[in-house]
Amino acid sequence: MAKIIPSVKRAFEILELFLDGTSSFSVPEIAQRLGLPRTTAYELVQTLLACGYFEKTYNQPHRFTLGLRVFELGNVFSARLDIAEEGQKIAKKISKICDETVQMAIRDNTDAVFVIKVDSSQTLRLVSAVGSRLPAHCTAVGKMMLSALTDVELKALYKGHNRLRGMTANSITTIKGLVSELAVIRKHGYAYDDCESNEEARCVAAPVYDRNGSICAAMSITVPVSRMDSNRKNELAAIVQDGAKELSHRLGYWLDRVELRSAQD
Repeated sequence: MAKIIPSVKRAFEILELFLDGTSSFSVPEIAQRLGLPRTTAYELVQTLLACGYFEKTYNQPHRFTLGLRVFELGNVFSARLDIAEEGQKIAKKISKICDETVQMAIRDNTDAVFVIKVDSSQTLRLVSAVGSRLPAHCTAVGKMMLSALTDVELKALYKGHNRLRGMTANSITTIKGLVSELAVIRKHGYAYDDCESNEEARCVAAPVYDRNGSICAAMSITVPVSRMDSNRKNELAAIVQDGAKELSHRLGYWLDRVELRSAQD
């Protein structure tokens, strides 16, 4: 477990006091709320003030409010959330075309975190839901995002994992197997989940690129085993690739322009 630095944790706890809507706090109030010695609270407040995360309240120099730096960080985070808004539009479009369940996920370390889900008109039981996380190596979206890593980066990410946790009998459980699978994914440009996270469902996923050309997310179409033969797989792969490409375009990534620049260099 990573070591937690108490002073840093307390500084964040002070910032989080504003989550209840209070506009300003004094040092004694902060100390009382968090059970801190006044001297400690004072030193932390002065640090936040010096770094721009706090400002003195106008006409009340002994009270403090959030500073401009918090606003700047919030704007950076808000810019990231554009992908969720645009992704929701594309997911609905894809689902309407194929009448299947569409999801989008981002990667957090070795997990795929699902941020969007659009249900089809047909019932489908999934182990994933918005806000849930699954082992990336067990999902089409997760493997798609892992394929952006080199083999060296992948092995570093899973350092210390002698065996990967499986979710079904079909799950990949070795680094060697994962490396081999990711090579196939890079070649085809899409990822496939053959009942690896859910024994009753198969998924096909495509990459979403940000304006810098990095894979920032993945979109997938999930169907029951009974509706996924090889022809349907190819059909859905093309649909989700088109949708992911459109989302990438909306995020500022244009593959054709990148290829054109490369050809001219």
